[in-house]
Amino acid sequence: MKINEIREMTTAELAERLETQVANYTTMKFNHTISPLEDNSQIKKARRDIARMKSELRSRELNKE
Repeated sequence: MKINEIREMTTAELAERLETQVANYTTMKFNHTISPLEDNSQIKKARRDIARMKSELRSRELNKE
């Protein structure tokens, strides 16, 4: 997910998407522990997307004050 796509979302949409991504990431890590994924880079991409979303939410929170 690109940063431009994240910035276009509303705060509510972003929070909802973040919850979904975190759940997906947790599931992916768990499944990878049991049987390795074909594409290991998916975990890295998911982690980075989560970080981008959290950063954007935090910047919005700081700009609101």
